[in-house]
Amino acid sequence: MTDPRIGAIFDEKRIGLQPVTDADRQFETLVTERFERLLRDFPIFGTWLGVHNADDHLGDFSREAKLEQTALEHRFLADIRQIDPQSLSELFRFERELAINAAERSIFDDEVHRVWERRASASDEIGDGLFLLFARDFAPLPERLVSIAGRLEEATRVLQQARGRMGDRPVRLWNEMEAESTESLPTFLDEILAAARGEWSEDSPEMKRLAEAVDATRAALKDYAVWLRSVVESADDDFPLGSKEYDQLVGLRAFDGLTTDDILQIGLDQLASNHEGRRLAAAEIDPDADVATVLTRIKEDHPQSFEAALDGYRDAMFRSRDFIREHGLATIPENESLSVIPTPEYLRNVMPFAAYFQPAKFDAERKGIYIVTPSVDGDPRAMMEHNWASISNTSIHEAYPGHHQQLSAAVAHPSITRLLIDAPEFTEGWGMYCEQMMREQGFDASPQHRVIMFTDAIWRSCRIILDVRLHRGEISVADAIDFLVKETGFERPQATAEVHRYTYTPTYQLSYLLGKVMLLRLREDERHRLGDAFSLRDFHDALLYSGSIPVSFHRRLLAGEGGGPTMPSKTAAATAS
Repeated sequence: MTDPRIGAIFDEKRIGLQPVTDADRQFETLVTERFERLLRDFPIFGTWLGVHNADDHLGDFSREAKLEQTALEHRFLADIRQIDPQSLSELFRFERELAINAAERSIFDDEVHRVWERRASASDEIGDGLFLLFARDFAPLPERLVSIAGRLEEATRVLQQARGRMGDRPVRLWNEMEAESTESLPTFLDEILAAARGEWSEDSPEMKRLAEAVDATRAALKDYAVWLRSVVESADDDFPLGSKEYDQLVGLRAFDGLTTDDILQIGLDQLASNHEGRRLAAAEIDPDADVATVLTRIKEDHPQSFEAALDGYRDAMFRSRDFIREHGLATIPENESLSVIPTPEYLRNVMPFAAYFQPAKFDAERKGIYIVTPSVDGDPRAMMEHNWASISNTSIHEAYPGHHQQLSAAVAHPSITRLLIDAPEFTEGWGMYCEQMMREQGFDASPQHRVIMFTDAIWRSCRIILDVRLHRGEISVADAIDFLVKETGFERPQATAEVHRYTYTPTYQLSYLLGKVMLLRLREDERHRLGDAFSLRDFHDALLYSGSIPVSFHRRLLAGEGGGPTMPSKTAAATAS
């Protein structure tokens, strides 16, 4: 049964596409039912989207619930496949293919990769559920603190259920990462309590409830940590997906027909070309110094404190936004905003540099959160990674015209299917594409900025190579870390955190640079197809406002399939002029 509050959101926001045929209506019903089920089963996902009817719940993390969810995905896929595509209107035929792609990916993750039973993730899930309520100001803080208390009251149950999900093939490294998150989560609980004391007196019912929930969660986390240590002791490092399964996943990602070997070769070619690009840019700065010396000089030019670095990130992202408007490069979405904050401590080991949390589709304002990590393990050299040139490049990638601008535009699309699809080669590839595009257009295009741009591209080239080779079992974690340090010059703690994340996200890490390459190819194909009619702004807007879908599907939209790409409203266009 549909929660009436969810139904109200559908009516108010006009979510969903307008069916034309009976088959269209059947398809949209199936998609809507699946979406409502996901909101019921995953309250944290609801909070992420801005559906706040279950902000005080965490959901069912039991093995039985997971198996039931996978069975329902199979049923959804079967029902969608039974719809004759010829009975659908043009747009809905396109949406049907997207829905099939999303369901197949979900089933692969659940039944083949099976991270859910090989890596305990309860503390990460709890932390994410609390962070979304704490950091996003969609409601007054006291209201959000009441919801946080409700989620904390369910934390003990969730931590217990996580134990029952663990299968007989746990991965040592993955569960060590969960143990690190578990150890750091109490620090975040302290931040929550400190904020609550600014709203409530110590003897208020609300404060007492929250404090009791925090105490119970701390105790449960200690027990959970003991259990995790026992898991780690009996686990191994058999994390690689395997060549056959990896090839299967690459096929499901719809990479414009590229094979795993094609992708690996792109990584190798990009590594060589980006090293050469960096060498030439460094020579512009000092033709008598080697690249390492020039890079060190650039890294040493950094803010004196992390607080000053945060100000630098804010300045860079707003300068970039102004440049986009002034040069007519893309349409800035309506009603968007972005805040920059330090990465919560519980996330710093898996987010060693910076990351972005997209706007909630159903919240009144499109507010993004840009998190920046001070250091990993208190490394005193970490500020070198927050050098001025890197601050500019990262802000282009994460903010404008990168993730924040792209995702703020994407959530405006009414398709439920597009809301639920996972296409990191577009979202992450767009961020990397923007790094190069903005330099091409003259924004922060000094040799220092280009050295850092190429350095970051070298890093993403390494991601392609390591993603493939780690999951085909061709390289060890230790060798992968050494390779990353050697090729990028990263400090070892950052490189270690990076490689550890690669081990449980096959094909995600390669998406950054591969997506950029695919978008550059698509741009050139469109220039050739349209000739003098090609407009960079129109090309960008067509991608931004059609949703976060695979690049191969964007290509089809640009060619006119599915009714063609979605373009921004006239009101939104007016804000960019």
